Amino acid sequence: MSTPAALIDWSRPWLKPFRVLGQRLSAADDWRLTLNTIAQELGSCNYQGLPISFVAQAELPAATAYEAFIGNSGKVPTRDNLHDFLNALIWLSFPAIKARLNALQAAELAKAGTLSGSRKPRGAARDAATIFDENAALLLVPDNAAGQALIAALRQHQWQQVFVERGYMFAGEVEVWLFGHALLEKLVQPYKAITAHTLVLSVPESYFALADDAKRDWIDQSIAADLAQQDALIGRLTPLPVLGVPGWSGGQDQAFYADTAVFRPKRNK
Repeated sequence: MSTPAALIDWSRPWLKPFRVLGQRLSAADDWRLTLNTIAQELGSCNYQGLPISFVAQAELPAATAYEAFIGNSGKVPTRDNLHDFLNALIWLSFPAIKARLNALQAAELAKAGTLSGSRKPRGAARDAATIFDENAALLLVPDNAAGQALIAALRQHQWQQVFVERGYMFAGEVEVWLFGHALLEKLVQPYKAITAHTLVLSVPESYFALADDAKRDWIDQSIAADLAQQDALIGRLTPLPVLGVPGWSGGQDQAFYADTAVFRPKRNK
């Protein structure tokens, strides 16, 4: 059973947090079986405490919404394609965040009376959760004056200041972690205009001294707790052209960042 991710270039800098797991899955004879083996090793559970497992799409009943099915069974329908493979990779990498998003989606479905998957208006909270799940990046900045200045520049789309004048911060003082599986899918064949919906986190400076696995756990638990708050994502996501991150693309000179088709100025409302 070939892996949809067999042609992923795991050396890409944005894939560093997923490299070990991704290479293990890419080399597996049966990648769905390996997904479930890893999920059991990690003790991954959904928000109701049910063990997470990855099953064929055919196990999703026709009259049941995808998110409701995961919430009620712990089973994640997973098609034999790159999109669903990357979704499973994120479930294994950030299980607490994924469980919290599933809880949010299930609650919104129940509130709207759409557990059967019928197409009623989604609502702002569910829309924000879906956008985050599909296309989010996480920008971690130190909780100090330099970090706040970077955030302010990002919010104003002052790209030269973010990536050039303050670009040195991305060498160790600032981190970008990708979360959205659709975002990761686009980056399998990267192009300059790929833009993430980004959640900005001010973190203690001690965070940057942690080992990579400890950082991942900190992010997973912190964001999961954050998302437990009512309407936690509404109005918080900001654009980030991800190939503008220093070191993530070639040719990052002044002209690269002057491309206003990608690095767009802030629109006045």
